[in-house]
Order: sequence, then C-alpha cells, then structure tokens
Amino acid sequence: MSAGDHIINIRLPKQMSRSTQIKVWLGDLFKRLFDIVVSLIVLVLFLPFYLLIAINIKRTSPGPILYKGQRIGRKGRPFIIFKFRTMEETPQSYAGPKVTAHDDDRITPLGHWLRDTKLNEFPQFWNVLKGDMSLVGPRPEDPAFAKTWTKVIWNEVLSVRPGITSPASVQYHDEEKLLSNCNVEQKYLMELSPDKVRLDQLYVRNRSFLLDLDTILWTFLMLLPRVGSYKLPEELLFVGVFSRIIRRFLNWFTIDLITTFLAFSLTGLIFRASAPLNVGRVNAVITAFAYAILFSGMGVIFGTNRIRWSKADPKDLFDLVPSWILATTIAFLANLFLDFFTADYILIASVFSLFGFVTIRSRKLIITHFLERSVIFQKKNQLMREQVLIIGLGASAQHTAWLFEHLTNSRLFHIVGFVDSDITKQGMRFFGSNVIGKWEDIPNLVKKYDVGLIILADYRVDSKGYRQIKKICSDTSARFVVMPDLLASVNHLIKRNAKNSKINNVNGNKTDSKCIDCLAQYMSSVKQSGS
Repeated sequence: MSAGDHIINIRLPKQMSRSTQIKVWLGDLFKRLFDIVVSLIVLVLFLPFYLLIAINIKRTSPGPILYKGQRIGRKGRPFIIFKFRTMEETPQSYAGPKVTAHDDDRITPLGHWLRDTKLNEFPQFWNVLKGDMSLVGPRPEDPAFAKTWTKVIWNEVLSVRPGITSPASVQYHDEEKLLSNCNVEQKYLMELSPDKVRLDQLYVRNRSFLLDLDTILWTFLMLLPRVGSYKLPEELLFVGVFSRIIRRFLNWFTIDLITTFLAFSLTGLIFRASAPLNVGRVNAVITAFAYAILFSGMGVIFGTNRIRWSKADPKDLFDLVPSWILATTIAFLANLFLDFFTADYILIASVFSLFGFVTIRSRKLIITHFLERSVIFQKKNQLMREQVLIIGLGASAQHTAWLFEHLTNSRLFHIVGFVDSDITKQGMRFFGSNVIGKWEDIPNLVKKYDVGLIILADYRVDSKGYRQIKKICSDTSARFVVMPDLLASVNHLIKRNAKNSKINNVNGNKTDSKCIDCLAQYMSSVKQSGS
C-alpha cells in the first residue's frame, strides 16, 4: 500500500459551468498578479540581507550558496527549486535520506539557524517570480515521494502551482523535530505525508484569496517562539482571521451600512414632508455609520455574524432583535447628548433599519415563498414534482414534512397537503401546508392533485384504522408508504436503556454504547425497509 492510499478522496467535478470557469480563471489571474508583485517587493527589499546570508554561507562552509533540487510542479511538470544551502557539500549529504530530521548531522551550524527561521526558503521567491511556484499552495514534493501518490491525489494536488507556504506547512512547521534520524523516510511516508497531502487536498478544494492571506499570516505567526509551539485547529487553519473578519463581519457590515443609510434617508423624507428638517448631511452620515457599527458590533457579541443566512431557519431572524434593541438604546442615549435628531426620528429610523436587516437576510426565503405561491410556479411545480399526501398531524407528520422539504431530493417531491380524520382541523395550516381533507376524501384528492405518493405518518392510528386507510389507498393509483415513527422509537430506546442502566452500571457495562448500537441497528433497518 502506498502512502497515498491512506487518504480519503473526494473527487472534484469533471465539468464546470461557463460562469464557474470564468470565476476560476479570474481568481488564478489575480493570484498570479499578487504573486508577481509580492515576490518582486521581497526580492528587492531583502537583497542586502540575501547578500549577507550568502557571504556567511561561503565563509562558514565550502560549497555553493544555493541548493538546487528537482520538484514536481503544476500538472506534473518538474522544475528546479532554489534554497540557501544548509548542508555540508559532501557525497554523504547527497547519498543520505531525502527528508531531513532536526538532528541530521549533515546540517551545518548556520544551516540549523536558517532552517529554524525558515530563511533558507527565501530564494523560492525567484521560483514564484518565474511562475514555477506561488506564494501559497501545496508544498512541492520530491519526485520519488510524489510517485507514491494515487492518481486521484496526483491530479488534484498538482492542479495548482506549489507554494512557499501552505496550511500543511503551517500545521507541520516543526516537521523536522517530529522526525528522528532513524528510518526518517519511512516515518515521513507513513505518518506525516498522508496527513500533509490530506491538508493539501483541502486547500485545493477551498482555495481563495482570503485563505491565502490567512495562510501567510499564520506562517509569520508560527515563526514566533511561543506561538510556534501551538498547533492550530483545522477550522482556524482554513477559516482564519481574514476569512472571519471579511466573510462574517465586513460583508454584512457593508450591507447593514447601506440598509441603515436607506432607513435614515427614508425617515428624513417622511419628516420633511410634514416640516423642515435641519439636520445636516454630515450629522446624518455620522449617525447612520455609527448605528451600523453598533448593530454589527452587537451581532458579533450575540453571534449573529456566525449564522449562514442563506441556510438559516426563520427562527434565527429573532436573534437579530437583541442586537437591534441594544444598538437602538445606545443610539437613543447618545442622541440625547449630541442632539442630532429628535427621539422619534431615531426610533422610526431604527424600526426601518430592523425591517431592512430582516428583509435582506431572509430574501431567499421571501423570494422562494413568493414563487411557490405564484400560479405559474405552482403549475410548473405540479408538472415537475411527485405530489405527496401525508396522513396525520403529529410529530411523525412534522418530521416527514421536514424531510421532504429539506433533503437533497426535496426538489423531486411536493407536499400537496395533510389528511386527518379530525373535522375541527380541516382547512387549518400545519407545518407549512393545509389540511385538505379526511381519510374518506383520499381517492378524490389523489385525482384532484395527481398524487403519486401517500405517506401514513400518524402513530396514533390503531390496527383497525391502519386497515381502513390501507384499503382506501389501495383503491387509488398512488403508492402507499408507512413512515416509521422515529422519534417514538428513539424515546423508547432511551427509556429502555435508562431503565436497565442501573444493572448495566453495576456490572460495568457501557450503557451509552449499547444505546448507540441499538439506534444504529434501528436506523439501518429503517433504511433497508425504505429502500
């Protein structure tokens, strides 16, 4: 088994849309321009320092100033990498292992310092300028080690330019200290390389300019003595300082700032319609900007900046209220001293702002709801989706409705409504759909809505009721399926295991493990019966 066989791979899409191809091309172009500008600046500014290092290398040990080694680059093309020489220029240095441990006796005293400070890597800015490498990317591997990769890993990792630094380089910045001089290559291939390649694959899949900035920042921080001893969690490695600030704060701060300006402007127009308003543009701009800062700042405190609003639940919108209340209170109190606006102006503008904050965050939900209620969409919906009728209004029915609305195959199904024998609930709305009939209405409902699937999701139905429902459904053209009452089954398992926990704990058994095993077996049986 090769080292690459230890990696769990996720295949990349073979085909990209035209817009995605243009986006990737523009991203690569910007990344290349950034590489050229930064590498030129570094090469020019640090030229005297390079000369000083070169003089010391020549003075302390015989041999060339630069080490030149072959590496595998983008699309599998080999290239020559440049580094400041850190080893003795002897035949033993070339005959030794291709991976270097910290206690390697081939390293010169100056070489140890160059390696610890990573200054030996600085000549690679010339590789970046030439186009062989990038500032950030998977570290270029030796051809002998790259040959151990699987074809999938080879194609994925080498789809981008190798880099001077990478998330894997940050995580394994002390790589040489993790290796010993005994069987160093075997330990590298079997222990370090698989995880480094995994991190390289994650970088390729998630690469962005913000990730590159985060990686560059972590690289500098890892050179500090105290910080360098800390191993970063992967969530910080791939979603670092710049990503968090820009994606979670600045993006929404900009949107909230525009929303606040519009809210204060609309309030000003309303007040001007009834009486002159002598506020001043500067004061208006300062107040709107300060209010946006207050609201966004409170969002950081209350955690609303961590909500992915495109995937949010409607109830997440209520999390905006505490931030809005505190921001409005502070703005109201500050206005008492500054006297920019009247009190009612601040209150009305803040209400408009809240309306804008909620609307812009729930825009996808609003648009989707509007389209689903439109006549054209409903007709198209009926033609494209399988129509589903759910029997019951309890927890199982709610769970079933949620599954059909949220799973990846939700676009294949459409819930036309619920059926329940309780006449007091007819016409009422439950879980996003209406109760459109009773059990005996099912045949007419199947014809009216062209129902293709009927789901019994009511654990309250006894055996007599089940036989009655099954007979009614069997006379229709729709398929009849019974939805397992998962919640009741889980509760039953928990109660049963809790009841036996005293005996199990006395005997030293692991009750939690048994409960999990039972639940796993149950889920497996549900999956098999459903298929």
